[in-house]
Amino acid sequence: MSTPVITKPVPDAVAKQGPTVAQRVTSFMPVIALVSLVVALSVADPSFLTQSQLTAAVKTSAPLVVLAAGATLVVLCGGIDLSIAAMCSLSTVFFALWLPDLGGLTTLAVVAAAAALGAVQGLAHVLLRIPSFIVTLGGMSIFGAVALVISDAGPIRIVSDDRGTTAWLNTFVGGYVPMSFFVALLVVAVISLVLKFTPLQSWITATGFSESAARLAGAPVDYVKVMAFTISGACAGLAAVMLVSRNFSGSPTSADNLLLPAVAAIVVGGTAITGGHGSLWRSLCGALVITLLRVGLPIVGVPSAWEQILYGAIIVTAVALTLDRSKVLIIK
Repeated sequence: MSTPVITKPVPDAVAKQGPTVAQRVTSFMPVIALVSLVVALSVADPSFLTQSQLTAAVKTSAPLVVLAAGATLVVLCGGIDLSIAAMCSLSTVFFALWLPDLGGLTTLAVVAAAAALGAVQGLAHVLLRIPSFIVTLGGMSIFGAVALVISDAGPIRIVSDDRGTTAWLNTFVGGYVPMSFFVALLVVAVISLVLKFTPLQSWITATGFSESAARLAGAPVDYVKVMAFTISGACAGLAAVMLVSRNFSGSPTSADNLLLPAVAAIVVGGTAITGGHGSLWRSLCGALVITLLRVGLPIVGVPSAWEQILYGAIIVTAVALTLDRSKVLIIK
C-alpha cells in the first residue's frame, strides 16, 4: 500500500511576488529623468523656468509627442514604424496643396490620408508576412520620394489668407498652455482611455508578449496590428498639421529630423522595443525629456552637431535597459 503524499501549501508571500524595488524605480525613470533635466537646466540657466521659456519648450514638443504616441502602439505590438517622419513630411505637403480647395476640412483630409497610408503598411505587414522594419523602411523611402515629386523638391508656402485654418493651434488654453500641446495631451489621453476601457489593451499586450500565444487565445492579432499602424499614420498626419501651423509651409523634409527623437522618446519612456510593455504616458514623458535635451544642449554650450550622437547613445542605452531578453534567446 502506497503512502499518501501530503503537499504543503505555498505561502502567499512566495506564490505572489510583487515588483522589486529596482523594477519600481525603473518604472519611474522617465519622470525622474524629466525632473532631473528641469533642475539641471534651471541651474545652468536661471531664466529657463520663466513662463516664456517653458511655453516655448512644450510647444516645440507637441509634434514629437503626437508622433511618439502613435508609434508607441506599433512598438507595443512588437513592431516598429520607421516611416512616421517621412509620412509627416508628406502630410505637410498634402496640407499645403489641398488647403486652397478644402479650406477648414484640410486637417481632417490630411489626417485621414495619413491614416490610410498607415493602414496600407499594416495590411502589407500582416497579409504579405513582411517584417514591419522592412515595410516601414520601404514606406519611408516611398513617402519621402513622393513628397519631393509633388512639391517640386521645395517648400510650399501658405498664403496669409489661408493661415487662419491652423491659427487655432497657436492660441493658448487658460492663457498659459499652448493649444498644440493641449491637443497632444488630448490625443494621448483619448487613445489611453480607449485602450483601457476596451479589449484593445489586452490584445496589444498579448500580441507584443507572444504573438503565437495571442492567436491561440483568440486575440485578433492581424486586426490589432493594422489598427496600430493606422493610428500611427493618423498621428503623423496630425503632427504635420502642427508643423504647418508653426512654419506656415509644407515641405518634403519638414519632419525628417523627428524620426530619431521619436524613437528615442519611446524607448526613454520605458516601452520595451520587443513589445508588450509600456504606455503612451511613458512616451509622453520620453518626448518631453528629448525636447528638453534639444533645448538644453545650446544652454550648456554643447554644439547642435552632437544631437544625433546623443540620440543614438540614448536609444542604445535605453534599449539595453528595457529589452526583454527572455523573448530574444538569440541575438543577431
